[in-house]
Amino acid sequence: MATPDLEGRSRAQPLDVERLRTRVQTSIDAQLKAQQQVLAPIGTAAEPLLQAAADLLRGGKRLRAAFFYWGYRAAGGADSDALVTAASSMEMFQAGALVHDDVMDDSDTRRGQPSVHRRLGRLHADRSWLGDTDRFGAAGAVLVGDLCLTWTDELYATSGLPAEELARGRGEFDAMRAQLMAGQFLDVLEAALGWDDAPTDERIARARHVARVKSARYTVEQPLLIGAACAGGDEALLDDLARYGRALGEAFQLRDDLLGVFGDPAATGKPAGDDLREGKRTVLMAYTLDALDDADTERFEALLGDADLADDDLAWMRDTITGSGAVERVERLIDELVDVAAAALRSADIVDDQARTVLGELVTLTTERNA
Repeated sequence: MATPDLEGRSRAQPLDVERLRTRVQTSIDAQLKAQQQVLAPIGTAAEPLLQAAADLLRGGKRLRAAFFYWGYRAAGGADSDALVTAASSMEMFQAGALVHDDVMDDSDTRRGQPSVHRRLGRLHADRSWLGDTDRFGAAGAVLVGDLCLTWTDELYATSGLPAEELARGRGEFDAMRAQLMAGQFLDVLEAALGWDDAPTDERIARARHVARVKSARYTVEQPLLIGAACAGGDEALLDDLARYGRALGEAFQLRDDLLGVFGDPAATGKPAGDDLREGKRTVLMAYTLDALDDADTERFEALLGDADLADDDLAWMRDTITGSGAVERVERLIDELVDVAAAALRSADIVDDQARTVLGELVTLTTERNA
């Protein structure tokens, strides 16, 4: 999609500069085709796993690949197919994380299609196989996620970038994978601990910490740093990119939290109000509860996490969130984080003007209200 610049000329949407999304899809498709041969000795049993992965990996914004790619370019690295393949490993990593996340959240849909565990459960039911349908679906989805995580490492290691470059990015690459898994557990733990008797400031701090380690860092900061490190970026550049990525990643997650409550399912690929049904304790929830009286607090907390939330109750929760002023407070926090990211980008010694331009445009794209 092209958009006009200030002088009316057509320019590429930032995620499509250098045809990046198309090239990322080509790299992913090539990897999946190669895996068909790797898994051929298993026989037809592997086909549902491969197809589920392929469908999940088709299309998408490709934000994580973009941040890896433009981090590399920001540090002076040149465009190449090898770079695009290495960047594609970030998308494979996200796919694995999403599959596992949907199992843990018992989510029905992802990207507008049945989540992998629901898809495999339906296969079990349609073919009248023995055993429990849900358990079969969850087991298969865990394995699809594991395959994607395995392919993540393979894509990175065999991308074609020079070995010394891959070695420079390897530390952050490994840290990203380990930290996300622990961050996922932190999210599960926070839900188990609950917020009883915790003051609002503590609730906000805990929610922001979960958002950073579970999603924000691996969405922006870490792909960006891996790419820049591979290209040989110096410590000063990496520090500035880290500040940019850390702030922007959290702003992105805060926007995602708003979309998880108010977003259009056609755009988000998830049912309306899904975060409320899952009982996610986000900054938005902390701000909402901070403003409610005792009666509304009791009702809101009783409904939060109800998987069978009725439409009337969902509408009441949305109205209550809006009326509490929580949305405006989250919007102000997003604006503050965007300012931090923009300031870090301005101070960064980026050697590629195109990289600076695209990274600036990605600030807007990742935090816009209709994302």
